[in-house]
Amino acid sequence: MPQVALITVHGMGETPRDYAAGVFGQMRTRLGPALRERVAFHSVYYQQFLQKNEQLVWDRVDAGSEVHYAGLRKFMLFGFADAAGLENRKEDPGSVYELAQGEIARSLLAALASGPASAQPMPIVFLAHSLGCQVLSNYIYDAQKALGGGRVEAGIWRDIDAWSRPALGRLLGEREKHFLAAGTCAGLVTTGCNMPIFVAAHKEMHIKPIAPPTPMFRWLNLYDPDDVLGWPLQPLSAGYRALVEDRTINAGQGAVGWMLKSWNPLSHNSYWQDGEVLEPLAGMLRRLVA
Repeated sequence: MPQVALITVHGMGETPRDYAAGVFGQMRTRLGPALRERVAFHSVYYQQFLQKNEQLVWDRVDAGSEVHYAGLRKFMLFGFADAAGLENRKEDPGSVYELAQGEIARSLLAALASGPASAQPMPIVFLAHSLGCQVLSNYIYDAQKALGGGRVEAGIWRDIDAWSRPALGRLLGEREKHFLAAGTCAGLVTTGCNMPIFVAAHKEMHIKPIAPPTPMFRWLNLYDPDDVLGWPLQPLSAGYRALVEDRTINAGQGAVGWMLKSWNPLSHNSYWQDGEVLEPLAGMLRRLVA
């Protein structure tokens, strides 16, 4: 029976549905036979709401226009269209922002169902990459605000009961709502995080991180200084300085070598194959199941 859940959230750009298979395999290997059965593995996938439209635009450009640096252009188109699509008219019912949050909630419900049916649900560790860090942070922030009695303007936490009736066919219990609000989250690992791009223009007094969901909560932010889409979080505000541990790594250097000494799209997508990410993540899981 699993004792902890690892839930991944993908980043920007063209993403296959099985994007987490590699990192899940690495975790099972690093944890070994004695511990891997104690971890439930779940992934959030929201790219289906964005990728079909982006592919249509790219196919038209590719077929009817002359452009240089096609690989980089496609990476930029898919990546930044993701970010724009998630933020555009996010207050509208059925927005991509709301749909993405619904996928996070469904993955959390699946994790809850895979754990013990005890009064205290199992802890969660999140692994989020790139744009997924912003998507997950917004989700947890909204959930904490809603359950604290605050007003939420967009997403499923604007009215969690109104979302759950059509989406799940039932209302959620208080135990489920607490779990869906990341109320048992013990760890968060972010890689190639570009949250500063979304909040840097705000006054510092308005740049507030999520509250620590549990006393054991730890947020580790891993970024490569050569990756212009990966950023430290501590400079954002005093709240982030107190909550987040920033750590620099050399993403993908062991796998690709000299190709990643300067930033390119490949370096941004190489974090989850790097031992400097995999070992801290495995260590976070070990301390919860050992």
